[in-house]
Amino acid sequence: KNSRAVRACIRSKMIYKNYKKETETTLNRERLIADEVSRLTRKYGKSFLDCENLIELTGLGRDNVRALMHSKAFPVTKVGNRQVVSILAFVAWQVNSLPEAV
Repeated sequence: KNSRAVRACIRSKMIYKNYKKETETTLNRERLIADEVSRLTRKYGKSFLDCENLIELTGLGRDNVRALMHSKAFPVTKVGNRQVVSILAFVAWQVNSLPEAV
């Protein structure tokens, strides 16, 4: 009986430790996103980025940025004939594209 209780206690501690680690990681990512959105919003004075802004931010060429904006995984919004991406969606896309170890 005691060994079951000990194993259950150890399992509970491990689950809590993993939960706490996941929660801290989530909070760190959320904080990173919030800070970067604030920084970019101040830098550009707007809440949406266009092709030129993305060229500057990513260091990619115009053709590559346009290809990115046409990819299904990229959070682009059409405004008339223009394609823009919200700063929040762009930063969240970047952070969520990072490997888990980062």
